[in-house]
Amino acid sequence: MTADILLDKHRVKRSFAAAAAGYDRLASLQRQVGLDLLRRFPLSGGEEVIVDLGCGTGFLTHQLAADFSGQQLLALDIALPMLITSRLNYPAMRAGYLCGDAEKLPFADSSLDGIYSNLALQWAQDLSAALLDFKRVVKRRGRLVFSTFGPQTLAELKAAWLAVDDYTHVNEFHTKDQIELFLQTAGFKGINVASVLYRSEYPDVESLMRELKGIGAHNVNRRRNPRPTTKTQLQQMINHYPRQGAGIVASYEIIFVQAEMAT
Repeated sequence: MTADILLDKHRVKRSFAAAAAGYDRLASLQRQVGLDLLRRFPLSGGEEVIVDLGCGTGFLTHQLAADFSGQQLLALDIALPMLITSRLNYPAMRAGYLCGDAEKLPFADSSLDGIYSNLALQWAQDLSAALLDFKRVVKRRGRLVFSTFGPQTLAELKAAWLAVDDYTHVNEFHTKDQIELFLQTAGFKGINVASVLYRSEYPDVESLMRELKGIGAHNVNRRRNPRPTTKTQLQQMINHYPRQGAGIVASYEIIFVQAEMAT
C-alpha cells in the first residue's frame, strides 16, 4: 500500500489557476459536499485559530467564517488566482490568505486548533506524509476535518475509457480504509471516516467533460496518455459510456473524515 498516487503537482497547480474565473459557475457538487461536511462536523466553538486548506474560491471558508468566533481564520490554496477570486467573492470576510502547498504547511508546531478542507486533499502526492505534518501543526485536542474523493468517483467514465485503451484517464483516489490507516499511522485518535456516493446527472458526456475541465479537475496522473486524445478515441469512449434515459449519470464517492489529536 502506498500513499503516493503519482500526481503531477505542477499540473494540478496550473489546472486550478486556470479554472479560478469560472469555477463557481460549475462547482455545485463541491458546494453541496462542503455544506454536508460542516453539518457532519460543525465547529466546536472553542477554536481560536483554524485554516481552510485548499480553500479555492472561498465557499467553505465563508461558511466557517459565519460560525467562527475565534482569533484567526486562515485560507490557504496552491493557486494564487483562486485566492484572488475568494477575495473578490467575499470582500468583507475576516480571513487571512496564504498561497501555499497543503503538503508543505508554513505553520509552527501546535499552532492550529483545527484544519478543515473540502475536496482538496485528493490532490496530495503523499497523503500519509501530509497527515503526519497536519498532526505536527495541530494543538492537543485540535481537530482535522476534511472531505475527499474516493475510488468510485467517476466509475462510469473510468469504465468507458477502459474500453478504449489501457492508460489512466481518470484520477486515482485512496480508499476509505487506506485513509483511516494513514490517520492511525500519523497518530490521530477519535477517527470518524464515512463514505457516501453522490450521483450527478448530465445531458451528455460532453457536458460532464466540460464541467471537469471548467473546475480544473484534469487528469493529472503520471500514467495518463502522453499523447493528445484523438477525436476517434473520444468518440469511442462516449459510445461506451452508459446512458440513463435521455442523459447520463456520473458517480462521486465522497469520503468524510474527522480525526482528533490525542489529549
